[in-house]
Amino acid sequence: MQLLQELNTDVNGDFVDESVDWILSNRPAFFDTFDVVIASNLNEKALWGLSDRLWEANIPFIYCRSLGFFGSIRLQIKEHCVIESHPDNRQYDLRLEQPFPALQKHFESTEITSKVPWLLVLNKFLQGWKQKYGGHFPANYKQKSELKEMIRAAMTADEENYEEAIKAINTALGGGNVSSSIKTIFQDNACTNLNKQSSPFWIITKALKEFVENDNNGLLPLPGVLPDMTADTEPYITLQNIYRQQALHDADNVYRKCQKYLKELGLPEDTISEKTVRLFCKEAAGLAVLRGTKITDENAKSSNILSFVDDLEIQGTLAEHYVALRAYERFVSECGNVPGECYVENDVKELKTVASKMLSDWGVHASISDDLIHEICRYGGSEIHSISAFIGGCVAQEVIKIVTKQYKPIDNTFLYNAITSETITFKL
Repeated sequence: MQLLQELNTDVNGDFVDESVDWILSNRPAFFDTFDVVIASNLNEKALWGLSDRLWEANIPFIYCRSLGFFGSIRLQIKEHCVIESHPDNRQYDLRLEQPFPALQKHFESTEITSKVPWLLVLNKFLQGWKQKYGGHFPANYKQKSELKEMIRAAMTADEENYEEAIKAINTALGGGNVSSSIKTIFQDNACTNLNKQSSPFWIITKALKEFVENDNNGLLPLPGVLPDMTADTEPYITLQNIYRQQALHDADNVYRKCQKYLKELGLPEDTISEKTVRLFCKEAAGLAVLRGTKITDENAKSSNILSFVDDLEIQGTLAEHYVALRAYERFVSECGNVPGECYVENDVKELKTVASKMLSDWGVHASISDDLIHEICRYGGSEIHSISAFIGGCVAQEVIKIVTKQYKPIDNTFLYNAITSETITFKL
């Protein structure tokens, strides 16, 4: 351990030279001090015991396997709330369809030249479009293409802000609307029924819901973030300040509602800070809540497992590898040795029997291929450096997501087949 820590002087480490089974039997509280627990290549009995203990303690648990050319990751977590999810398809919320008073005033008082941000150019032509089409905004490809031609026809030279306005038409509209995923969060029982044990996330969510429904015409708080725009510095900064001020106004409104709920619940005022609420409002469109399942529940007849297996028809898919890896763990637990460790051919039949019984217990009328069973036994429990490194890197990313509460972690199982370079993520 001392030599290992020399790789990174900012890291401290320690070790306990005991098996998971022994610790669970003699020192079960040992695991309660951790923020996240990672385990690898356990037998089924130890895995179930650790799963139950960590689920009861509400501690995130990541279980990973590396076996020959196959790898897997399973995340067990009761509830994980993410504010900064960093969605790939993030949309700027510009409120062109429903400009707030300060923005509307700015639109009306600013002359459109080649020096102003493209946002003002686009707004000018949107107003012309609305007058022409009875107050409606362009909603489909044909209408947006027509709006682009209107802007292009009005250009007198190579005006960059006009070109940027044309390019932005597809992404500049529709910001601030409540997505189906956010509606689901608003309707969650943890949001609608607060209590003293409610986390700050759910208290702020309840305040956000009230703000959206009662104070903001069904729109989310303004994030106050603008994309880059070609313009003179002064008009861009002016526009940026208008958005920032409105974002602060919306966040302050939500913060006051949070304080109201804290008072009703008898919780301290400093439970939720203004800084947290401002971040929450800025990221409101990307909020995410992950609710997981317990690993030991996979042992029962699970509708999730049945759906996963039936949809992929087992043989020739990664569903087959999932079953094989589960059968491998049960074999180790029941037989006390790794399949193929001594006699490959003898263990092939036994592992096949274990896998068939497991599928039967789940209510699945299928079988896995003899080739895969033979491959698992041929590995004899060995790991390949590159496969273990890949799985370890993936696990490290998931741990960072969980600890920082940024980005959405896997939900909840990941499989990797290095032979075909296939991966799949699914929920069990």
